[in-house]
Amino acid sequence: MHHEAPLIDIFGLTFNLANMLMITVASAIVLIIAVLSTRRLAMKPTGIQNFMEWIMDFVKGIINSTMDWKDGGRFHVLGITLLMYVFVANMLGLPFSVSYNGELWWKSPTADPVITLTLAVMVVGLSHYYAVKLKGTAEYGKEFFKPFWFMFPIKIIEEFANTLTLGLRLYGNIYAGEILLGLLAASLATGVGGHLAAALPMLVWQGFSVFVGAIQAFIFTMLTMVYLSHKVSNDH
Repeated sequence: MHHEAPLIDIFGLTFNLANMLMITVASAIVLIIAVLSTRRLAMKPTGIQNFMEWIMDFVKGIINSTMDWKDGGRFHVLGITLLMYVFVANMLGLPFSVSYNGELWWKSPTADPVITLTLAVMVVGLSHYYAVKLKGTAEYGKEFFKPFWFMFPIKIIEEFANTLTLGLRLYGNIYAGEILLGLLAASLATGVGGHLAAALPMLVWQGFSVFVGAIQAFIFTMLTMVYLSHKVSNDH
């Protein structure tokens, strides 16, 4: 069940080759979907263009539920990208995993805390960047001392907590799903009885994992917009 990660050291830095591979695959899939859905635009959308327009409307609804469109419209493309990327990344390890010489190469990239925490740091970092850009450094800095000056350390802790929970929530759900699928797959190798006992639960869990992966992509995108809303909206 346990597989090592394929690691390589370059100039004193350690790189996980499996993570690099799966990040590239997820990015390529999202890019291909985006290109195919916008290659032949029509006034009456059909097929994949219709699907992409549904995604755009869905993300727009998420933004409108967290902030005014005047503030949140600039984050529309970011929301679409995050929703699609996280969903695709969640799905990659569901059909199968590939290991070679005891090293796990094919998996969901979001089943690694390094990836999910990196996404979380990016999101929180963007929220600070846009807050400074739209409000100014001085005005934004005052937010950390409201309503009282001693709130500053609490708000700093809150920023770290938000980053950790955003990343670890996604990682925990996807990793747990892949672990259970691995256990069920191992049961299939124990003979005819194991095949019969594990086949149906594995199919059920596969379906449930697709649902969980979609929900986690939605939650990640929703929380991203909530964090951005708290930073850029004047009514927060």
